[in-house]
Amino acid sequence: MSNELAGLIKADLAALGNDARALGASIAPAANFGMQEPSGFSFAQSMQDAFSKINTDERMAAQKVSDVDSGKSDDLVGAMLASQEASLSFSMLMQVRNKVMGAVDELIKLPL
Repeated sequence: MSNELAGLIKADLAALGNDARALGASIAPAANFGMQEPSGFSFAQSMQDAFSKINTDERMAAQKVSDVDSGKSDDLVGAMLASQEASLSFSMLMQVRNKVMGAVDELIKLPL
């Protein structure tokens, strides 16, 4: 159980590292700043993908818990793990959102 969760966390960290490297490689030089968007990476699309994955995880966890409650399944441990995983994913997404909003607030405060 804990090995699966550790594996999932490592996979998520690897995906974040790959996204960070892709972002670093796709940032336009300062001379072209504002001219065109870098191709291949979209922060908005990444956030939408994260929202949809978390939504899917939450629905799957709710279905597993519902199946256990109704007696269709006896996998209580799997249902609880899915529920905790969905909760942790949502918490992580909220932390990312708070960091992005804090960075936007700092950018707004910068003098021109």
